[in-house]
Amino acid sequence: MSTDDIINDNDRVLITGANGFIGTRVVDTLLRYGYRNLVCLMRPSGQNSALMKIILERGSPPIEICRGNLLSREDCDKVTEGVSVIYHLAAGRGVKSYPDAFLNSVVTTRNLLEAAARTNRLKRFVGVSSFSVYSNLKLRRRDVLDETCEMDREPELRGEAYCYAKVRQDELTVDFCGRNGIPYVLVRPGTVFGPGNRGLPGRIGIDLLGLFLHLGGSNRIPFTYVDNCAEAIVLAGLRPGVGGEVFNVVDDDLPTSREFLNLYKKHVRRFRSIRVPRAAGYLLCSLWEKYSSWSRGQLPPVFNTRRWSNDWKGNRYSNEKLKTRLGWKPRVSFPVASKRFFEHERGL
Repeated sequence: MSTDDIINDNDRVLITGANGFIGTRVVDTLLRYGYRNLVCLMRPSGQNSALMKIILERGSPPIEICRGNLLSREDCDKVTEGVSVIYHLAAGRGVKSYPDAFLNSVVTTRNLLEAAARTNRLKRFVGVSSFSVYSNLKLRRRDVLDETCEMDREPELRGEAYCYAKVRQDELTVDFCGRNGIPYVLVRPGTVFGPGNRGLPGRIGIDLLGLFLHLGGSNRIPFTYVDNCAEAIVLAGLRPGVGGEVFNVVDDDLPTSREFLNLYKKHVRRFRSIRVPRAAGYLLCSLWEKYSSWSRGQLPPVFNTRRWSNDWKGNRYSNEKLKTRLGWKPRVSFPVASKRFFEHERGL
């Protein structure tokens, strides 16, 4: 805790999605910073073993664990009562349909913001978003993708419900907070990895019919280790003078896709992979996209030129704003982070 923070250790802090992959680390970081008046919201059916482990390791502070649904306005009113800062991590991950993704990311965020506005005491709303909201169609290969890049204005064409919902969620947050005078910050992590998030990310390649197609090649992967990401999110809710700002989260010393794939094979398991050249990857996505359109969705448009551009074009990334404005730096280096991840993948 810093004397410059916008809240003190007695202020009430709400974390939605507190039992999730990133949410548990956000709770842990807040406890490490000295904040104890935490409200941890999780779904009624959610597992809380990881969260309870963290609470016990930190000395069993009097944390309030609430089970509720952000689709319920009554639940939103209950958890936002007396809250000074909200870390909103709950999202509709894993859902395939656009209506479900919209319902579980956009409608839930609207309900939460409306409840927060009624309390009239919120000092900051931290919306946790994603790199998926950006469009890099106008960027060339190796151009830097940073906070000044434009959002995807047609996210429905990406073929990813999660991307669509995240764009609409960010648009809602900016609009609602602007109209209602709610101080907000948007945090957009790159590819978050660490123990608890298994497998190789899609930016490296895809498993198609039992064969791994390596599409990433020499591209840098915008990795952020989960503990480093959590600390960036926490700082975004505490530091003064950053209201209305957007922060991208990536670590230092980003590996290439090829480097990470080779490390994974060496330290986790061997498997056969085929390198797909950039031009061939683009052609594959283009043909898939055209057939999907021609067949009127008989083949879902999960691979298309927009996804290729976002995942496999090969941009560079910057964390300079995060460092200069929030005073953040990655505490866990890539060699240490990857070692922990690989050990977890092997079941150690």
